[in-house]
Amino acid sequence: MKNYSSSPRLNNHSTDRNSRKRFWSSALGLRFSLRDYGFCMATLLLFCLGSLFYQLNGGPPKVLLEIRQYLGESTFVDDHGPPTPRELPFPSQVIYNRVGKCGSRTVVLLLRILAEKHQFNLVSSDIHNKTRLTKHEQVSGLNNSVLIPFVSFFLRFRIEQPVYINIIRDPINRFLSNYFFRRFGDWRGEQNHLVRTPQMKDDERYLDINVCIMENYPECSNPRLFYIVPYFCGQHPQCREPGVWAVERAKQNVIENFLLVGILEELEDVLLLLERLLPHYFSDVLSIYKSPAFWKMGNLTGTVKKHVPTLEALQVLYQRMKYEYDFYNFIRDQFHLTKKKIGLKSASQNSNHEPDFLRELALRTHEPLEEEEEEEEEEEEEEEEEDMGQEDANIWLVQP
Repeated sequence: MKNYSSSPRLNNHSTDRNSRKRFWSSALGLRFSLRDYGFCMATLLLFCLGSLFYQLNGGPPKVLLEIRQYLGESTFVDDHGPPTPRELPFPSQVIYNRVGKCGSRTVVLLLRILAEKHQFNLVSSDIHNKTRLTKHEQVSGLNNSVLIPFVSFFLRFRIEQPVYINIIRDPINRFLSNYFFRRFGDWRGEQNHLVRTPQMKDDERYLDINVCIMENYPECSNPRLFYIVPYFCGQHPQCREPGVWAVERAKQNVIENFLLVGILEELEDVLLLLERLLPHYFSDVLSIYKSPAFWKMGNLTGTVKKHVPTLEALQVLYQRMKYEYDFYNFIRDQFHLTKKKIGLKSASQNSNHEPDFLRELALRTHEPLEEEEEEEEEEEEEEEEEDMGQEDANIWLVQP
């Protein structure tokens, strides 16, 4: 009987089969290795592209989402503790579309010092006297680097959104500051108000503010009192009409586009949050603000002859500014929420949104450096509204 197990033919067949098995096993392992390698490289590429996008564009919504995620994971427990080691996204453009009589001169002066200290570009707009811009004026400032006051939103012109910051204050305090500043200026010179508003007649300049309010003078009634909300609502004509639509749209724009909107009553906390959230721009801003050298610059800028109206006049004014207060209370709540995420205690523990003057007549908002207040240009703005046309109403940033 033949021994087939020792047959050379059988041995060769077995060897070939084992070789093929080893080959396919090796090829299968190589295939999986290449797939895994490709997946890793694709993930790394996406990460690098995302990082490059943050560095070059720095605009919402991605940067805001990243920073808000960072806030949610923050372990910063007080205003003296060390920051967490994680790096925040670096926005390449920050826009401060300042609101008149809300401490903007203080912030601009701080930014000038910080720009020299941290070597970033600071660009100021030449448009300071209008709250409504033409299309040409909107486009002309879009590509500036950091500070572009009074510019609203970029998406209309298909340009990448920057990060927005702003500061507002109690609406009645803002109104009072503007009312007396336009008439009597500040301590920089006894006659500076005559240079600023030479066309103002004496009967208007010395008009008692209680008379202005109670007799419903244009300066003390709507739409002139509807001032803060349009800065956040945008360029839509309806944004200038006091009402729920403008307020809700302004709130939505704040949520979707603004990194931080602070309140002047808690300015030091605003600066602390800016230092925390935008360290590339605002590092050391609080220490600069508290320095004696900085405050020497502001000793002569307080509004003169400012006094508080009667309680009855304040109550009338508050009712006329109910939409302004709706927005202000929303901003205050959002600001306190951000402080809570960072770990700062709110300066105001009172959740009741009753205005301060109803609890205490004296309005004690700290006055920072006063900025030049813009004069209303009603005729020019009305002409702009006519030129814009109805077709523009459908291309604004938000349509609630």
